[in-house]
Amino acid sequence: MTSTPKTAAETFAPGLFAGRTVLVTGGGRGIGRATALGFAELGASVAIAARDADNLERTLHDLHDIGQPATSFVTDIRNTESVEALRDHVIGTFGKVDFLVNNAGGQFPARPSQISDRGFRAVVDLNLHGTWNMMSRFVPDLIAAGDGAVVNIVHNQVGERGAPLFIHSGAARAGVVNLTRTAALYLAHRGVTVNALAPGPVDTQGFREEEVANISPDVAAYTQ
Repeated sequence: MTSTPKTAAETFAPGLFAGRTVLVTGGGRGIGRATALGFAELGASVAIAARDADNLERTLHDLHDIGQPATSFVTDIRNTESVEALRDHVIGTFGKVDFLVNNAGGQFPARPSQISDRGFRAVVDLNLHGTWNMMSRFVPDLIAAGDGAVVNIVHNQVGERGAPLFIHSGAARAGVVNLTRTAALYLAHRGVTVNALAPGPVDTQGFREEEVANISPDVAAYTQ
């Protein structure tokens, strides 16, 4: 006998993540902010990290309005000492991390012929090395607990088609996708899942700043 599939409302019921703690990087705005608020609505304790203190403060205020325990910490994921300080803060506040959402990242539009060596390396450092810095510092805690999940958010232009204005980001995010696959294989029998998500166009401040001026009007209209 087969059971009736649960509806979205039944699956994402209040209290779904009660007793769980999530850490969201890039949690001050955009997709990271929405993710953090969504976890709080479902009962999780939430930690958010980003470089912009003002964005963090605004999102933290909204998390507190929801009524769930929440904390924020200014972090540069490119810097391992900063990431280690973040870990100390979150573990000191909540005692554990169950879910890690690696959302922090960024890029700037430029044709391959226009990107400097420094610019290319900066994007790779932030998106690929930054993701690794977070995973290498937090995944051991998930392994020790025998439970947990990592979700890596990647740019949607990592597919076979590519995107000429984001060759640097595509290279970095493709690295994150392979990092995700390899980590998933390694960690599966240790009770930890690792997945990557590549959202399509989302009407965020970052999207407007970095991409809208360089994409076709139909895609820009789609995000309105």
